[in-house]
Order: sequence, then structure tokens, then C-alpha cells
Amino acid sequence: MNPSIHEAINKAADTLRQGGVADPRREARSLLASLLRQNQTYLLTHDNDPLIQSDVEALDKMIARRRRGEPLQYITGQQEFYKLQFEVTPDVLIPRPETEAIVEVALELSRNQHDLIIADIGTGSGCIAISLLKERPDAKVFATDTATGALRVAERNARLHGVEDRLTLIESDLFNQLPREKEFFLVLSNPPYIPEQDWSGLAREVHDYEPRSALVSGTDGLDCIRRLLLDAPRFLLSGGGLVFEIGLGQEEVIKSLVDPNIWEVLEIRKDLQGIPRTVVLRKK
Repeated sequence: MNPSIHEAINKAADTLRQGGVADPRREARSLLASLLRQNQTYLLTHDNDPLIQSDVEALDKMIARRRRGEPLQYITGQQEFYKLQFEVTPDVLIPRPETEAIVEVALELSRNQHDLIIADIGTGSGCIAISLLKERPDAKVFATDTATGALRVAERNARLHGVEDRLTLIESDLFNQLPREKEFFLVLSNPPYIPEQDWSGLAREVHDYEPRSALVSGTDGLDCIRRLLLDAPRFLLSGGGLVFEIGLGQEEVIKSLVDPNIWEVLEIRKDLQGIPRTVVLRKK
């Protein structure tokens, strides 16, 4: 007899616990809910229902992948970001909650602006650009990425959320292929900012599965950010904003890189852990 939903979750949680997964029961429930295409309430109200054999086998495979360290989001193929569900694959960085601050800041800066034109540099899954387009029906976004696989994911996400007509996806190394005649009110980016020497010390879920190019940027982690600071002014309107994410311990060196003749530092916003995370600059 096949196990019930309750029994399957217990077995899966035990397996994940043995594999060192931090919150095994929550993840077991998330994997089964994704497999059944149901929510957590369904699992609770149907916990005595038996699983069919194909679902038992599929769940075992998902649990084995998670025990080996593969991120939950790559197994389920989705991640929530700024109230929306996004497709994620190993071609893209998994969206993090702290990155939502870029969307929040962008909405604050553009509150009194109309017919927004925004650049999203290194778009990945498209989560920043698409979240903004959903919030601002008058906006258009030009989004770049070096990875064709990432751009395909972003394109699917744009169609999923009905904003594909206002999102232009460009294969480009930062600004290189952006239309030079465009002048943007905002340039946004969640750039790679991890130093090369820190790569090997990252958690296995990150080191073994997430795209290195979306995370690592030179010996000090700041190669990409230096280019943002140097190149963004040519694409921004006067008074326009540059908003980007930084890593732990990078606040002071970032301040030293900002040219006061070009930029006004409006804010370096802290995340929920109190870490300076989101740099907000205005072009003078």
C-alpha cells in the first residue's frame, strides 16, 4: 500500500534531515506540494490520502536531489519574488528577498515620473524588471544579460506575467549593446559582487549549483560595480538614479569608489539583517 501524504512527508523529512538540510519538514512539504501542484492547506486537509505510485517515485527523486544539495528552487522550478512567482533554472541566480529592496527603491524614486524608461543590468530571471513593470503599467524596461539561457528564462517570465510587450531583452555585457540614444531615468542592477577567493567557501547549494558568473566579480568582488559606476552616467538622465546591490562589508569601499563630481549618494539601505545592501545614487 502506498504511503499517505502524512507518511510521505515524514519519510522525506527524515531523509533530508540525514542529509543536513536545515528545515527538512518544511522543505519536504514544499517539494510534495510542488509535485502535486497543490498548496500547503491541501496537504493538511488531505494528509491521510494515499499517494499514487508515480508520485511516490517522483517525490523520492526530488528528495534525493535536495539531499545532494541542489536548491529547492531549482527542483520545483520556481521562486517567489515581490509577490510574484518566477520560473528559475540553473541558468539564473535564485532571487533573494533582500533584492526586493531594489524594486522598492525604484518605485520610490519614480513616484512622480511618468512614462518611465528603465535599464536592468544583469537581469537573470527578470524578477526586478518584471516586478517593476507589474507595478508601473506606464514603464518600459531594457534588460541585459550575457547569458542566453538567462534571457530565455526572463522571456518566459515576462510572458507569464503579461509584460512582454514592455520588456526588451538584450544579450549584452552590461551596457555594451544598449541603444545609446536611450536616456534612462533609472539604471538598476543586482550585480555579481563576491570576491573570487570566497567562491570555494560558499554553501554547497550556491557553489555547486548557482551560476558562478552571476555571483563572482574579480579579486575583490567589485569589478562589475566599478563598471556600473563608470558607464551608467552616459545612459542616465540628469537627476536619474543608479540602484544596485552590494555584499557584506562592502559599504565603505563602495563609498570610496563613488565620484562625488558625478554622483550624489542618497542612501545605502540596510536589509532585514541590518547589513548595508542597496546603494542608491543620483546623477548630478
